[in-house]
Amino acid sequence: MATLKELKGRIKSVKSTQKITKAKQMVAAAKLRKAQAAAEAARPYAERLAGVMGSIASKVAGQDNAPLLLKGTGADQRHLLVVVNTDKGLCGGLNANIVKEAKTRARALVAQGKDVSFYLVGKKGRAPIKREFEKAIAENFDTSNVRTPGFEEADAIAAQLVAMFEAGQFDVAHLVSPVFQSALAQEPTTVQILPVPAPEGAADTGAVVEYEPDETEILEELLPRYIKTQLFGALLEREASEQGASMTAMDNATRNAGDLINKLTIQYNRSRQAAITTELVEIIAGAEAL
Repeated sequence: MATLKELKGRIKSVKSTQKITKAKQMVAAAKLRKAQAAAEAARPYAERLAGVMGSIASKVAGQDNAPLLLKGTGADQRHLLVVVNTDKGLCGGLNANIVKEAKTRARALVAQGKDVSFYLVGKKGRAPIKREFEKAIAENFDTSNVRTPGFEEADAIAAQLVAMFEAGQFDVAHLVSPVFQSALAQEPTTVQILPVPAPEGAADTGAVVEYEPDETEILEELLPRYIKTQLFGALLEREASEQGASMTAMDNATRNAGDLINKLTIQYNRSRQAAITTELVEIIAGAEAL
């Protein structure tokens, strides 16, 4: 049984931990508002860009002069999974869920006889993926050296992916990243980014539209921009998801610390009362013996 000194030390230690988790919860809550606003503000732009690109792509789809980023290599054997994880921990099961989604997708592709490789963004997903797919990791992109990853990082990732695609290192690329829904829900999703799939809702409306320059030249400019936008949105969603998951995890940790403090305090008081009672009994017994 723990002594009074040990119980007092444990209570003090848990209280210190509770102060830290409470502070981290407040910091995450403050960052969440800004990150959530940024993620939600980027969604309409991405949807509008996809609509415009889809309208133009529908006119050149299937043509021999269609851009490589749209028509693809013609093969479907080598798949690249671009997995977007966080750089920091203490955000609940967010990274574990992203890694689980990536591994599930990879196993399904391997079962179909496909070759799978990984492009890892963020530090937290590297170790668990490396344990199972060590030889399949093609590239890592470090975002830990910037305070808040933004369009510059998305531009660099997109440029590297396009270069790898044009060099024939893979046939299809999938983006595995979290989508922020609320502080309690961040759902990992998988979407194809290369070759760029024809967006839904790109059906011909019957309107006659003439483009200057022609559709192929416009797509040569829009397709890389679309890929950058997808990656930029993924980084924004990651930031919002991280702060939301961190706030929830730290709130739970703070509550658990409070419950543990209450239990230890009750145990301490009972032990202290028992020690006092024992001392009184000994004093009374000694007095009677005299």
